[in-house]
Amino acid sequence: MTGMDDLIRALEAPKLRDVPEFRPGDVIRFYEKVSEGTRERLQPFEGVVLKVSGSGTRTTVTVRKIAAGVGVERTVPLHSPRLDRIEVVKRNTVAKSRPYWLRRVGRIHKIE
Repeated sequence: MTGMDDLIRALEAPKLRDVPEFRPGDVIRFYEKVSEGTRERLQPFEGVVLKVSGSGTRTTVTVRKIAAGVGVERTVPLHSPRLDRIEVVKRNTVAKSRPYWLRRVGRIHKIE
């Protein structure tokens, strides 16, 4: 089975992009390319990382933010060609690897 795993990793290697180091609890901002008719623009999304899952080109990250008093979560593939860049805004330390308790916190940018 390791022969197949090596083959998959070799095929995925050119598709991987450089992603900054971040963990659950950190505040990140990513810019996604949005098509509007014939034009393209970059739309930022900034929030707290709830989880990072997967490996290789299948790595996804779930980010949560509060917009107009409503919690919004997005799950985005990290190596998608629709993503332009990712920035780490603030580093936080949380006790759990999947801090779902942040869904109950009103001011999630204030965690320490």
